Amino acid sequence: MLTVAGEKFRMCDGVTRRDVLKIGALGMGGITLPQLLRAEANAGIRNSHKAIIMVYMCGAPSHQDMYDLKMDAPSEIRGEFQPINTNVPGIQICEHMPRMAAIMDKVVALRSVHGSPSGAHDSFICYTGRTTQNQPTGGWPAIGSIVAKLKGPTNQSVPPFVGLSPNAGHPPYGSPGLPGFLGVGSSAFRPSGPARNDMVLNGISLDRLSDRKQLLNQFDLFRREADASGMMSGLDELNQQAMNILTSSRLADALDIEKEDPKVRARYGTGDPKNYGDGAPRNLTHFLMARRLVEAGARVVTLNFGRWDFHSNNFNGLKNRLLPPDERGFGALLEDLEDRGLLDSTLVVWCGEFGRSPRIGKADVTKRIAPAGRDHWPFAYSIALIGGGVKKGYIHGRTDNIGAYPVGRPYSPADLAATILWALGIDPRTEVHDQLGQPFRLAEGRPATEWFA
Repeated sequence: MLTVAGEKFRMCDGVTRRDVLKIGALGMGGITLPQLLRAEANAGIRNSHKAIIMVYMCGAPSHQDMYDLKMDAPSEIRGEFQPINTNVPGIQICEHMPRMAAIMDKVVALRSVHGSPSGAHDSFICYTGRTTQNQPTGGWPAIGSIVAKLKGPTNQSVPPFVGLSPNAGHPPYGSPGLPGFLGVGSSAFRPSGPARNDMVLNGISLDRLSDRKQLLNQFDLFRREADASGMMSGLDELNQQAMNILTSSRLADALDIEKEDPKVRARYGTGDPKNYGDGAPRNLTHFLMARRLVEAGARVVTLNFGRWDFHSNNFNGLKNRLLPPDERGFGALLEDLEDRGLLDSTLVVWCGEFGRSPRIGKADVTKRIAPAGRDHWPFAYSIALIGGGVKKGYIHGRTDNIGAYPVGRPYSPADLAATILWALGIDPRTEVHDQLGQPFRLAEGRPATEWFA
């Protein structure tokens, strides 16, 4: 490795280089391109496009009423739903998930996940694998931002990280995952609302666009030289990304579901594009859009869905408001990925931020307890993984007889984050640096290779 001696100085991205500057590094933590390519080769993905679709169930679904029913528990634990057989002998799930039951042979259900004891409503733990406490300078980066920084785009006109999450009444429910100390250049591209109409050139030639870009570069020169925060460096990346998007129709085409086969669109349905309470929409077109984005070249797509925080009216809310659209969109996505030969290269993650309490609330006005609800429970919950090389038709881990705590080895959000990075050919033990030059691992968990075939 060629090195150049240098004095202590601070780069505009906030990284302090003390002794040497490694030629060929990717700009954060001395991760070199040869190292990255070697990791890809070892993972067998050098010539393939691996992708992740993360579906965040805002507010935390009830694991005991979906993937981990406890039929032998007392009635105040068991709940109202009955189990049904799936297409995998010996595996049963909720009766209100018939479409998922029919494709269970493609799913890994993890029943022994445990999260942060704080039990706070936040997409942060799902998208980073970490808690919001004791963050480094700049904050922890989301998995999508890590992938965008280290691997970049597969196609210059398609952002590597796309977040399908409109703003929500509870802001964390609308977050696509934040870039943290990696900077704004690694942010998710958010094509929500009218922004899609601005992604095409209207009567402007490429020559005129180039002239305007050169003029803007002259105005930016002084600001880049004077900037001490590293913000301009990130903005330069965003400007380049915007130019790439404007000079190609690839992203706009991927987001235009009107170009999709009507039969495929009918399989997904439309759902409801309006936010559900203070949560995210129950928008089924986002599932279709996620597939189209991956097909166009996106590496990570995050999708926020609904509002699952049922402290009261849990069973009616699940049965009539959320399970029908959720399993329709999710089932259509899996079938579509398989039909197009994308399922083996695309890992789909279905998760919430924690589970729900084993005991069902009974109405008590004096204690302000609402009827038929389950409260926050970070000590055990379920997530589902599909595609990307995971075992098919498999249940991993279990909880005790009331669904309160994992039995045997528990898995944490940190383990999930490490596993996702590992599945993309990125070593989660790789060190990167925050804006003060402090080193941190990409993920603190252990890759759960046992989830994979």
